[in-house]
Amino acid sequence: MEARRRSITSPSSHHHHHDDDVKPIIKEVVKTVEEQNLNLNQIKHSPDSASSSSNWSCVPLLYLTNALFFGLFFSLVYFLLGRWREKIRTSTPLHVLTFSEMSALLAFLASFVYLLGFFDFVQSLILRPATDVWSDEELDEDDNDLLLIKDDARHIPCAQALDCTILPPSSNHLNTNNNNNNNKLHHLVSPPSPKQQQQPPPKLVDENNEKKTTTTMKLVSQEEEEEEEEDEAIIQSVVRGTIPSYSLESKLGDCRRAAAIRREALQRITSKSLSGLPLEGFDYDSILGQCCEMPVGYVQIPVGIAGPLSLDGKEYSVPMATTEGCLVASTNRGCKAIHLSGGATSVILKDAMTRAPVVSFPTAKRAALLKFFLEDPSNFEALSFAFNKSSRFGRLQSIKCALAGRNLYIRFACSTGDAMGMNMVSKGVQNVLEFLRPDFPDMDVHGISGNYCSDKKPAAVNWIEGRGKSVVCEAIIKGDVVRKVLKTSVQSLVELNVVKNLTGSAMAGALGGFNAHAGNIVTAIYIATGQDPAQNVESSHCITMMEAVNDGQDLHVSVTMPSVEVGTVGGGTQLASQSACLNLLGVKGASKDTPGANARRLATIVAGSVLAGELSLMSAIAAGQLVNSHMKYNRSNRDVSAAAAAPTSS
Repeated sequence: MEARRRSITSPSSHHHHHDDDVKPIIKEVVKTVEEQNLNLNQIKHSPDSASSSSNWSCVPLLYLTNALFFGLFFSLVYFLLGRWREKIRTSTPLHVLTFSEMSALLAFLASFVYLLGFFDFVQSLILRPATDVWSDEELDEDDNDLLLIKDDARHIPCAQALDCTILPPSSNHLNTNNNNNNNKLHHLVSPPSPKQQQQPPPKLVDENNEKKTTTTMKLVSQEEEEEEEEDEAIIQSVVRGTIPSYSLESKLGDCRRAAAIRREALQRITSKSLSGLPLEGFDYDSILGQCCEMPVGYVQIPVGIAGPLSLDGKEYSVPMATTEGCLVASTNRGCKAIHLSGGATSVILKDAMTRAPVVSFPTAKRAALLKFFLEDPSNFEALSFAFNKSSRFGRLQSIKCALAGRNLYIRFACSTGDAMGMNMVSKGVQNVLEFLRPDFPDMDVHGISGNYCSDKKPAAVNWIEGRGKSVVCEAIIKGDVVRKVLKTSVQSLVELNVVKNLTGSAMAGALGGFNAHAGNIVTAIYIATGQDPAQNVESSHCITMMEAVNDGQDLHVSVTMPSVEVGTVGGGTQLASQSACLNLLGVKGASKDTPGANARRLATIVAGSVLAGELSLMSAIAAGQLVNSHMKYNRSNRDVSAAAAAPTSS
């Protein structure tokens, strides 16, 4: 082999040797290779190679072991991610681990180390070359010569007198005799002619790049066509009903693609266009399993900013998502009046989310016995222990019972940290019901919620007892600010509040609706910050009070809201847009210092914004500006009479 290498790479040999000198060298090299292959085959079949064969026989066992560790690895990843997600939902610190989680982490690390150590070995088994490449005895001597020549043409080092260009393949390479082989060898090792030296080298890199680019484009185009055909088949299956629309995410594994297919199928089924409903520009993975099912797009709601709202010595720019004209502008005017008067102050009276299951017994007496047991202070510690075991933040505060015949309604109230807390309190209630089962085996649980909570419905129990955060917010507005900013007088506001918010609401039989438009501000902030918009029903319970102070010169205004239900973790608060609005207010996520502080701060911001909105709207009504302002900002400038008179096409 050394003689062959010198014969090819040495420049002097190329100038002094002829074809007859080169051919014996080639034949000698081929003969040497064949002898080495024969020796390898003998070693392979000899008794000494038994240990090597036994090593190869254990390969299937290695494959099985790696498969087991692969399955263990991904199973542990799925388990740990599920636990992580559950902890985030329940606001449980990630560093607090159970025994099963610690075991899973250790097994995960072990499987990861194993796979990391054996991955290269497995790859070498899969990609190892065949051991009999050079043992094919059917190759004749001429083919061996041609193979060596081809190898030399691709790998020999380039000297000054060598032409290292690769010849294009032709049919002559396949059917050649010894003379042709000698001629080709002479062409490879002989110095190039002057014409060849003058010719520029071929641009192999550019041609290869162009070919690769063209091939890549063809592959991408082919993949897109195949995906479109597959999507069309799925759409037709959804239209026919053979594939349920709700299962697209799980079947495809691509939430955005599933939404697009569902959208197209819906348009074909209903024969209605959804062209005005945007599809692109939304992270559909972020809502999977927690915010919305079977999405086909998203609705755009503009977000305006009111403020700065001066509240408790701080200033807040309040995001409000709404399509009602004048709402943000009116709230902003109220914020200005509060700011010029020195700001507002707030107080959290109560912080407790509620859940009320309904249970029944064979007799009313048995139901009453459970009522007495639950309301007995001596049993509260045991009940609290059972309730609190499922959450680090959920802490039972009180239990209130109501009896209706054989049915008992049990209203549990607990703190929930920075989460709104419905899931947290529901888990605690389930724990208590299981705790009561041995002592009350005849108890029949009809439902985890018996509407005595009461959620998303106007209810006197929320108005009286409170639910979520109970907040009071107040401010003293200077007389000059009332006249110059609000364009009215203190006396007019006081009189209007009595006849409208108090007497008028009482005449209407209002339940918690002793205000001008608290629901407007609550809903706008809830949508912007990812709260549950349906909970504006009880969260908008508010009584607005206005009184003249400082000898009638200034105005004392306050709002009392007993059931503001908000959270800064979980649900829609983790979506990108809503999270940005929470971050604007400085209450994004859970409080690191005091659990529940961010949620309570958000509740006071809601109350302060309601105070600003009440001030501005009541002033507009008192000054007779309501209709004019709404006609200016909340109506189209289109000439309605002209539009009505214009002919319409049928």
